[in-house]
Amino acid sequence: MTAMPTTAPATDQLPRNCTFEPDDWKILARFWYPVALERDIGDRPVAAMLLDEPLVVYRAGEDIVVAHDLCPHRGVPLSLGSGDGTGIACAYHGFRFGAAGRCVRIPAHPDNAIPSRMNLRTYPVVRRYGLVWTCLRPDGQWPRDAATISASADIPLMPHWNDAGFQQIVCPSIDIHGFAGRQMEGFLDVAHFAFVHTATFADANNPVVPAYRPVRTDKGFEVEYRSTVSNYPIGLADRGRPGFEWLRHFRTHLPFTATLTIHFPDDGRLVIMNAAAPVSARITRLFVPICRNFDTDQPVQDVYDFNRRVFEEDKAIVESQKPECLPLDPKLEAHVPADRSSIAYRRGLRDLGLSRFFIS
Repeated sequence: MTAMPTTAPATDQLPRNCTFEPDDWKILARFWYPVALERDIGDRPVAAMLLDEPLVVYRAGEDIVVAHDLCPHRGVPLSLGSGDGTGIACAYHGFRFGAAGRCVRIPAHPDNAIPSRMNLRTYPVVRRYGLVWTCLRPDGQWPRDAATISASADIPLMPHWNDAGFQQIVCPSIDIHGFAGRQMEGFLDVAHFAFVHTATFADANNPVVPAYRPVRTDKGFEVEYRSTVSNYPIGLADRGRPGFEWLRHFRTHLPFTATLTIHFPDDGRLVIMNAAAPVSARITRLFVPICRNFDTDQPVQDVYDFNRRVFEEDKAIVESQKPECLPLDPKLEAHVPADRSSIAYRRGLRDLGLSRFFIS
């Protein structure tokens, strides 16, 4: 099920203390991003932030609701309140909110009619790949039914997620104190393996990047990259194949999501989704669903632990980059042939109408 909004979000109001250029924010707010792991939404409300907009995510029976994280009565964050799986209650005066963000109880006046102004400002919700996705300024009229929202939402596609024989794994999210564009560019980069990931899967003696070519799509671009760099964790070299050519297939979905399908020996497939949700222009919450058709009997915690180590390696780099934003003017940073994906990514963001820099 998908919770329906009861109130159309404002179209001309920026969040307080917005860290984005106003025109960039309005463009980015039209896209869908994950804000929480579905398994984390239980009895208690969960606080989230997307594009500087404070959100509360809570369960109301079979539905999950994403709403502006302020009680309309006296402006207290609802994420400070309590819940029971059927709704949430404000910590200040106990106002209770249920499905679709509707106010269902005012304890001080239990017998009075509840004014519509007490309903929450909610956002559309789609549950996919174990994540809760939302959009702050979706196109179209409001409200719409759950099936229409789910069918029309521009959620990135993840290869093999629903295929027979594939195991679905949703890694815990990780916060990166850097811009989502910088993080995405790093995920698409193939030249850093031999220098950043030598403690996890890469080979310090294999830094050469063979030629590859990005191909534009209606969502961004795709890249097929072939090399002899293994994707097995360090220490499992005995499982490798001498001379095996690893195919890595990147698919971008602008602005901040991409999938990577890695072709393993014996027709093995590992698919990683890199969904970088911009908490602000300076903080990114990274969500990473994974599916694979091998080693499906291994402990999931091992997958969590290994990928966390990879994420931490990338996180250290992204958090050190200057400028913190992603320069979209190609003259502002130097480039080499291995950067074709980076160049294609920056061009794609410019084509969306985004400015030279994201951060104001």
